[in-house]
Amino acid sequence: MTRTNPIADAMTAMKNAADTGKPDCIVEPASKLLGAMLRVMQEYNYVAGFEFIDDRRGGQFRVQLNGNINKCGAINPRFNVKVDEMEQWETRFLPAKNFGILLLSTSRGVMSHDSARKAGIGGELLGYVY
Repeated sequence: MTRTNPIADAMTAMKNAADTGKPDCIVEPASKLLGAMLRVMQEYNYVAGFEFIDDRRGGQFRVQLNGNINKCGAINPRFNVKVDEMEQWETRFLPAKNFGILLLSTSRGVMSHDSARKAGIGGELLGYVY
């Protein structure tokens, strides 16, 4: 099976597992970018934890879910966002103010839109979770 967007596949797998009430899910292939996104999601309590499993191919992440994901997804194409444009992207992808996070790839690593706004830096939109 050819994967054109591993981040979208991972977000869909987590959303589907959360909707069916499963305690965990397997996300593959693993990457540093996906690991950084999962770390931010864990920071904001959307996932309970995750671990890397080496399957001698692309690797996998086993993600422990805690039932806090209502919806999550990847953003394609990956739009570039400036600090002063953050508000419009927040209203486009999140259902309400201060509800959920946008995941951004910045020059200081992957972080939420709140952290990027506080740091005063923009970045590239990767996904959203609420």
